[in-house]
Amino acid sequence: MKSRGQLCFSLFLLAVAGFAIVSAAQWSFKTGFFPLAVAIPLLLLTLLHAYLEAFGPPEITKGAAVEASFSGDVPPEVARLRAAIIFAWIAGFIFAVYLIGFPLTVPFFILLYLKLQAGASRVQSILLAAITWIVFYLLFQRLVHIPFEAGAIQTWLGS
Repeated sequence: MKSRGQLCFSLFLLAVAGFAIVSAAQWSFKTGFFPLAVAIPLLLLTLLHAYLEAFGPPEITKGAAVEASFSGDVPPEVARLRAAIIFAWIAGFIFAVYLIGFPLTVPFFILLYLKLQAGASRVQSILLAAITWIVFYLLFQRLVHIPFEAGAIQTWLGS
């Protein structure tokens, strides 16, 4: 046995996932879908991890698990500007959800982000935004039937 602490944590996660599966199995499909979609993979991956911790071969490397080195050649001003741009995109997304609603914001945001920030071509941006909208619509509105709230603009206009 390599690490008793990791094995104990795996057993704890197994108990949590098992409890979630047993609880969610008694609910309706719509209510239990998300907990089951999270708990079943958690259970399977935790079982695999616990097995590898208990019976797997010992780890060969003695160094760090991830050898990440961050670039030190980016000036602080550029790093701050990049962070500000990321936060502006996130704030813009949240504000757009408030104004026009989630189903309209998702493809609109993808289109704008790909065109303005990522520098994708117009055709590629439109195609990927359309695919995003189709997948979003089919998954959340047709398959799972999640009712999304109207945006503030639609509410103001009385729609």
